[in-house]
Amino acid sequence: MRILTASDGALLVEADDLEQAMRLNLAWDGVPGVVERIPGARTVLVRYDPLRTTAAALAGVLAATEVDAAELPDAGEVEVPVRYDGEDLDETATLLGVSAEELVARHLAADWRVAFSGFAPGFGYAVSDDALFDVPRRSSPRTRVPAGSVALAGAFSGVYPRESPGGWQLIGRTDLAMWDIDRDPPALFAPGRRVRFVRAERAAVVASAESAGGADPRGGEASATQGPRAPGAPAVEVVRSSLQLLVQDEGRAGYAALGVSASGIADRVALRDANRAVGNPSAAAVLECVGGAVLRFHGAGVAAVAGATGVLTLTDAAGVPRDIAPGAPFATVDGDELTLGHPERGLRFVIAVRGGIDVAPALGSRASDTLAGLGPRPLAAGDVVPIGTAPVTSVDPVVLPRDLPAPGDTVALEITLGPRDDWFTAAGVAALTGQEWTVTPRSDRVGIRLHGEVPLERAVGGELPSEGAVTGAIQVPPDGQPVLFLPDHPLTGGYPIIGALTDRSLDLAAQLPPGVHVRFIVKETP
Repeated sequence: MRILTASDGALLVEADDLEQAMRLNLAWDGVPGVVERIPGARTVLVRYDPLRTTAAALAGVLAATEVDAAELPDAGEVEVPVRYDGEDLDETATLLGVSAEELVARHLAADWRVAFSGFAPGFGYAVSDDALFDVPRRSSPRTRVPAGSVALAGAFSGVYPRESPGGWQLIGRTDLAMWDIDRDPPALFAPGRRVRFVRAERAAVVASAESAGGADPRGGEASATQGPRAPGAPAVEVVRSSLQLLVQDEGRAGYAALGVSASGIADRVALRDANRAVGNPSAAAVLECVGGAVLRFHGAGVAAVAGATGVLTLTDAAGVPRDIAPGAPFATVDGDELTLGHPERGLRFVIAVRGGIDVAPALGSRASDTLAGLGPRPLAAGDVVPIGTAPVTSVDPVVLPRDLPAPGDTVALEITLGPRDDWFTAAGVAALTGQEWTVTPRSDRVGIRLHGEVPLERAVGGELPSEGAVTGAIQVPPDGQPVLFLPDHPLTGGYPIIGALTDRSLDLAAQLPPGVHVRFIVKETP
């Protein structure tokens, strides 16, 4: 096996084939220092805790693994009714050199088994015993693929669990709910499960919560506004929302096997600062705000705003305003309204309230995952979120705002190269660190789209079999303009990753507004 650097907290292990990757993934269960494993088509991404082990020590343990030849665990069978009317059916058949009728017949006859999960919660990569199925992705991915779309890419077949972008070839549609957070396991395509595709016996219907077996078609998102509040119960009301206003906490690590990324707060430093300022535990849920907003407080309490800096004004019920210092705790009474002006430096405000935001958790976290649709929906005007009773200590009045960038500034971000820097020419690797990259407006919590004068030149053509990616990964699409992954990124992908941010650069990256210029600096190895 070949072991590559994926970040300063992850290794990517190359296996001979899919089956060996699956066996290695199982063999590494319980290895000291390993935080999470993400199997891919021929790889396993191994995330580790640098405080418990080193890359060299862990690589030695992984390389010494003897693969068990025993039968892989069987997770049962699921039957998937399909209407074979996909937009790409005829084109895919042509690519494979068969008729559309033969493609459908062989898709129905093949023995399929889910090898691993990724991309989004509930998206399972099923592989078959039929060598026919090896088809390239679309040259131009769709921006919207409907939920329930049955698709092919490479040697895999999968079903999109919710509407999302995607580049797979669409051959049909099913009404089954592929992801239901109240089901055990939530993913219908769980790793190890056998899949039997059958022809649907009824006409297409519009997917709904009822037709999808009771599952929320948005993939598990919950209403941010809770049930009736007791009179006088503390809460935060959204008077005017922002470009994006979300509930966030530290995230839901540990569910990669289900295709669920950790997500969580984009700026961890701001989360800790805001919670410390009001006396909360560092993991208490907060509000993450991009752009300006107006929030109204119900009941008495304490709040603080960290992260981005801009004009902050607290206006009481009588209409009397006062300025609020960034990072400093301030008392609130019933009817007070906090106005957050457009950020002057940085991108994301983090608003903490004493006791924490108390919305219903999903898989143990209150974080809103915008790609997967897990957790509370983005907040809109009129939403009311309760304030909880998280254990509190004394407030900390000495949290100082950080020096964050404004549009036009240049910042340096530290990276490690790999795992796929060898897919690029020497000139391409040099261009990564030798020029400035501009943060474009086409950026969100999934990733920051960068633009440079010189695109990154590939040395290896073709597609990369799907493999795991970390937060901070620098993925390079065919146009050579990198995408820097943020917390809501897909767990797996097929574009090569040339490098990844070091852990200490992640929080700064979360605060880069459009127009900031970025220089990548390669971390020196000891």
